[in-house]
Amino acid sequence: MKTSKIIIRNLFGIKEQTLDGKSIEITGAKGVGKTSIIDAIRYALTNNSDRDYIVKNGESEGEILIETDTGLSINRKKRTTQADYKSIKENGKDVPKPESFLQEIFTPLSLNPVEFTQMNRQEQNRIILDLIDFKWDMNWIKEKFGEIPQGVNYDQNILKVLADIQAENGIYFQSRQDLNRDARNKQAFIYDIAKDIPKEYDFDKWDKYDLGEKYRQLEKTKDENNKIQRAKLFKDSYDNKLRGLQADRDIAIGASEKAIQGEKENLLASIERMKAEIIAAENKIKGLASTLEDKTRLAKSEYETKLAKLNADVGIADEYANKEIKDTTELDSEIVTAEAMRKHLNEYKRMVDMQKELEQLKADSEALTAKIELARTLPGEILKTATIPIEGLTVKDGIPLINDLPVSNLSDGEKLDLCVDITINKPSGWSIILLDGTEKLDETSRANLYKKCKEKGLQFIASRTTNENELVITQL
Repeated sequence: MKTSKIIIRNLFGIKEQTLDGKSIEITGAKGVGKTSIIDAIRYALTNNSDRDYIVKNGESEGEILIETDTGLSINRKKRTTQADYKSIKENGKDVPKPESFLQEIFTPLSLNPVEFTQMNRQEQNRIILDLIDFKWDMNWIKEKFGEIPQGVNYDQNILKVLADIQAENGIYFQSRQDLNRDARNKQAFIYDIAKDIPKEYDFDKWDKYDLGEKYRQLEKTKDENNKIQRAKLFKDSYDNKLRGLQADRDIAIGASEKAIQGEKENLLASIERMKAEIIAAENKIKGLASTLEDKTRLAKSEYETKLAKLNADVGIADEYANKEIKDTTELDSEIVTAEAMRKHLNEYKRMVDMQKELEQLKADSEALTAKIELARTLPGEILKTATIPIEGLTVKDGIPLINDLPVSNLSDGEKLDLCVDITINKPSGWSIILLDGTEKLDETSRANLYKKCKEKGLQFIASRTTNENELVITQL
């Protein structure tokens, strides 16, 4: 597709200019309108301009009309007092979605390839990547990664987006580093805890071990053993205690008999001396006999009471005296072991919790690694199905390569050749290229560029600053 007619009226610094479908070079000094012609064509195709004023100073309307040899016509009017006008038709019929249609028929490189050679590496890479035609949206990103990765500029080409996702300063890489650092720290904590925990530690056993009940059981057993020992000692001293009780009884009776006998003898002696008191003395003797009976009964009663208590104690002792003392060595050892094991419960549980956290950190890290690897492998898959604008174009880590060389490694002449090749390979077939500012090229490079455009069948409109005061259009 080539232009057959271009008419420009009152746009930028142009009063009126008509061009046919020939390739031309526009020359002249600065300010004579060379770039205005090229800017007007760009405006027709993009509806955009870097200039502050599009309509020629003093006019109310500017217009550009482009017709092609395939029946396409583009008529765009810029107005200062009313709404702008556009008409884009193909073979007399309005084109649906005209602005989108225009974007499909040319590449940015065909509108300003000389400027492309002057751009920095990042801008050049971005433009080349943008030429790769692959349909994607945020749903595609979410489907691939399960989320929308943060910290990424999604206004870029998909290959650059993927490069940013897997980059070392990207959120996935940085997050994975954080996770791996946390995992190493937790692993160190786990090792530190594990070295103090006995080998083959049975957490469930010692967690459920009722140490209080074991202590109660031990105390009960020791208490019973004490009772058994006391009972045996008590029974061993029973006969001695019995003899002691009997002796106490006999001594009490003997002492009473002796005392009564002495008093009796004194009284009998007194009878001789106190005849007058004999009756009273005899009555008193009778009273003393009664007193002896009372004291005897008392002594016997105390004996019986103490004997009953002694026999009762013996009965209690019999309950334990015949029992065997239980060995508490095993229970003591078990409790000592349990106390030692239960000291590790909290640390063991902390270690287990850390191990679970460690496994989660590792799983999260592996998930991020998978996403990073996905971002690294997706470009290869995309390039298998995407429309590539030029042969030999590949992408590595988000950097476009031309025959395995970065674009920044190409000379200016090779970069211009690249722009020509990309323009030719545009599927729509728009075969016009705008070469603004070719004075930036040396004479040989400029001649080779014009020659290549002709050989490739491209129509070109070039501008070159010279010392001529008038605008000169030369057909080439």
